[in-house]
Amino acid sequence: MQRFTAPYASLPEETRGRVVPEAGSDYRSAFARDRDRIIHCQAFRRLKHKTQVFVYHEGDHYRTRLTHTIEVAQVARSIARALGLDEDLAEALALGHDLGHTPFGHAGERELDALMRPYGGFDHNAQSLRILTKLERRYAQFDGLNLTWETLEGLVKHNGPLINLEGDPVGRYRERGLPEAILEYAADHELELHSFASAEAQVAAISDDIAYNAHDIDDGLRASLFGLIDLGDVPLAGEALSRVLSLYPDLEHDRIVHETVRRVMSDMVSDVIAETRRRAESLKPQSAAQVRALGQPLISFGAQMQEKNRVLQSFLNDRMYRHEKVEQIMARARRVMHDLFDAYMSDPKLLPLTWQEQASPADTGLYARQVCDFIAGMTDRYALEQHKRLFDLDPLFR
Repeated sequence: MQRFTAPYASLPEETRGRVVPEAGSDYRSAFARDRDRIIHCQAFRRLKHKTQVFVYHEGDHYRTRLTHTIEVAQVARSIARALGLDEDLAEALALGHDLGHTPFGHAGERELDALMRPYGGFDHNAQSLRILTKLERRYAQFDGLNLTWETLEGLVKHNGPLINLEGDPVGRYRERGLPEAILEYAADHELELHSFASAEAQVAAISDDIAYNAHDIDDGLRASLFGLIDLGDVPLAGEALSRVLSLYPDLEHDRIVHETVRRVMSDMVSDVIAETRRRAESLKPQSAAQVRALGQPLISFGAQMQEKNRVLQSFLNDRMYRHEKVEQIMARARRVMHDLFDAYMSDPKLLPLTWQEQASPADTGLYARQVCDFIAGMTDRYALEQHKRLFDLDPLFR
């Protein structure tokens, strides 16, 4: 298939650059180098043993943060190619979007946020920025990965603007304000927090939704949290299932699941591409800057697909994320987070030596953020090991 470049694509040769200037590469674009640096960083490797929905000991075939991230990157690259966007930037953003997540999925994040409430709270998006600009310490010339402006902007704003034109926080930040990590970084390096991000960042965000919904159907069925019959009346999933059963009435269960899930994904991807082309034709953005200034998303589902997606998410929320089995495990996982935080805050000597050397226990707020960084970076497995070491019990199996 012949490739084309949309007029509103981000162009690596027009990047706003890196905080620490670096010479270019002869064979990789600036955005390709960003993608590669994310893949090779420690935080990316740790995603292998971080929970998506199911804790790692529950089975080898459930999604982890890493497998989910790879699936998001595949979807993002496919959409970016179809729309003539920069595939490397879309992939970099997809690969980096979950780096700031804690162990134990959203339950771990909620618990760490509650524990950090007196010290500014916890936000996984802000934590991703901290990782990419501060906490990764591998390069001789700088902390972080020294990524391009476009990649950092996209990671911070992939779900939309963070403030309005008057500077007031919007969306999920309306009530509590912007996280300190984002404010601190944006004070030195303007990220235009009032605008939308690039089309590539928007692609990464919607690819996250697509991968989440489609593959949580697969994991939910695998865990017997609901059955195929329960999908019958769920828009999108039920429609895909009906087509599969009509074509293959005698197909075995596992193949029915796979054929259904791939049709759900294909339907969503096709809808995004069609709706984005319609919006591009109507709005006529002629540059990446104009995409940021549109005042609305360029990359989107159509209205009908948005409603189907909403109903599917509601079904998964009720039947999977709030399922008794999942909530029991996550309640225990939250206790692990709580116990570890209290222990490290009480005694810095419990931290590994390298973290003790960096710790600032005399400054309670700064020290709490250091403890938070340490815990947030843990994998599920490491968090459970540390809890067992400190408390001589295994909280998930009691």
